[in-house]
Amino acid sequence: MREWWVHVGLICIPLVAVYLHIPPPQLSPALQKWHSTGKVFHFRGWKIFYRDSLGALGSSDVVILLHGFPTSSYDWSKIWDPLTQRFHRVIALDFLGFGFSDKPRPHKYSIFEQASVVEGLVAHLGLSNQRVNLVSHDYGDTVALELLYRSDQNRTSHLTLNSLCLSNGGLFPETNHPRLLQTLLKDSSFLAPILMRLTNYMIFQKGIGEVFGPYTQPSDAEFWDMWTGLRYNDGNLVLDSILQYINQRLKHRERWVGTLTSTYVPLHMIYGPLDPVNPHPQFIRLYQKLVQRSTVTILDEHISHYPQLEDPTGFLNAYFNFIHSF
Repeated sequence: MREWWVHVGLICIPLVAVYLHIPPPQLSPALQKWHSTGKVFHFRGWKIFYRDSLGALGSSDVVILLHGFPTSSYDWSKIWDPLTQRFHRVIALDFLGFGFSDKPRPHKYSIFEQASVVEGLVAHLGLSNQRVNLVSHDYGDTVALELLYRSDQNRTSHLTLNSLCLSNGGLFPETNHPRLLQTLLKDSSFLAPILMRLTNYMIFQKGIGEVFGPYTQPSDAEFWDMWTGLRYNDGNLVLDSILQYINQRLKHRERWVGTLTSTYVPLHMIYGPLDPVNPHPQFIRLYQKLVQRSTVTILDEHISHYPQLEDPTGFLNAYFNFIHSF
C-alpha cells in the first residue's frame, strides 16, 4: 500500500510542477496588433508600454487613459478610434506590473509610483506644458487622484490637468467591496504565492465575469485577451504586491478624497450601476454628496464594472457631453 502512494506521488509531483509553470498563451491577432502599434519608454530602468495616436486635425487637445486592475490599456480599445476623431492625441499606457510593461518582482508597487510613471511618460512625450484631459477606470481612478493632488498642490507635477473623468473606481474604502480572491491575495502572505500560481484561465474568467453585467459579458476571445495580458511577463505572480493599492486607498483616504472634494478641475463620473465592487446606490450617493462640483452619468441598469467595454457608445456619449460642457 505504501509503495502505491509513493508511485502516485512520483507521478503527481512532476505533473504539478508542469502545471505551475505553464507558459503564457500566445497573443491573439488583435492583441498582437495593439502591441505592435505601441512603443516603450524607460522609467527607472523598467520598460513601460504605451500607445500614442495622432488624431483630429485642428485640435490641440490631449487625452490620457488610465486603465484598471488587473487588465491593461487594451481596455480602451473599443473607444480608441472615436477618441482619435475628437482629440489631437490619444495616449494610454500599461502601468508597471500590467499588460506589456515590465513586471518586476519582488517589488513594492504603489499608487504613488504609478502616478510618477504617468508623469514620466508625459515628460517623455514633451507634454509637460500641455493641459491634458484624464480618463480613468478602477485602479486608474486612484492614480488619477494622486495626479490631481500633485497638480493642485503644485508638487513637482509634470501634469497640468484640463479635466478628469472617472469611472467605477473604489474611491471610497467604505463603499468598496473587493472580490474574495483580491482580499486573500493582498492580506495573506502565506496563501498568496500558492493562489497566484494556482489561478488558471477558468478561475480568472469566472472572477472577471462576475464584474460584468449578465447581458454584457465579454466574448471568449475577449476573456482570453485579458488573461493573456495578465500572464504576459508572469504578471500573475505580482498580483499580491499590486493589490496593496486597496490598503493604500484606506491609508491615504484623506489625501485622495480630500483633493477630489476640493479641486476646481472639471470632474465627471461615468458609472455602471450594476457594479458589485462599488455597488449602487451607496457608492454614487456618497460620491454626489461629497463631490458636489462633479457632474455624473449613470449608465443603463445592466452596465457593471467595465462601462467602457460593456457600453462603449454610452461611455463615449457621456464623455463627449462632459468635454463639450466647459
